[in-house]
Amino acid sequence: MKLNISLAPETIFEIAGFPITNTLLWTFVISLFLIIFTLILNKRKKLIPGKIQSVFELLIEKGYDFVKSIIGTEEKARKIFPLVMTMFIFTLVANLVIYIPGQAAVNLHKSEGIVPVFRAVMSDYGMVFVMTMITIITMHVVAIIVHGPFGYLKKFINFSSPLNFILGLMDIISEIAKIISLSFRLFGNIFASEVLGAVMLFLAPFFIPLPFIFLGILTAVVQAFVFSVLTLVFISLAAEIDRDEVVEQHSI
Repeated sequence: MKLNISLAPETIFEIAGFPITNTLLWTFVISLFLIIFTLILNKRKKLIPGKIQSVFELLIEKGYDFVKSIIGTEEKARKIFPLVMTMFIFTLVANLVIYIPGQAAVNLHKSEGIVPVFRAVMSDYGMVFVMTMITIITMHVVAIIVHGPFGYLKKFINFSSPLNFILGLMDIISEIAKIISLSFRLFGNIFASEVLGAVMLFLAPFFIPLPFIFLGILTAVVQAFVFSVLTLVFISLAAEIDRDEVVEQHSI
């Protein structure tokens, strides 16, 4: 028996020449499941909530309070909470569904070899990169709205002094580093957990892999939380106004 570990997602089938990979397939499945589940839960909500409704109401309430404590104001929290909470729930579910028992046995036999049908969505760097870019673009849009186009560009391109010019270049490097660190943190941890779990199941397919599976589940939860919190922090920092800007606004 051969253990196949691939960094790139495997293609399951094609639609009009467009390859559908196992990670892309499960992205659609998880998204559809969450949409349908949310619609059903919203339709069946009651004034006196049941257990499931109580759990989700508590999750939403505590999540909103946490976002508000970071972002500072009710107005900002209402705007950013849907994005942060959506990223957290989607990433959490996508990370956890791979631990449903029996998935490793579901494979397709193709000409290029055995292709696993189930694979962690966040082990596909393309998916993680798209989510990261949503965060980064949102952050810069917020910065432009808060500081204005010229105030935003002044942060990166400032010829008022050699020091400010160097600091501007460092800010540009910092923005690029945010993309790399935010995406590779989630991708690297989930991919490593998936590989470690697969290797341990291959070497000892009974009780020995259980601690590594529990570690993988813990990593899945922590990384979903970390990614959404960093999204919140980045956007919160972009929305902050410096003292110099406050002075300029009052002088105007």
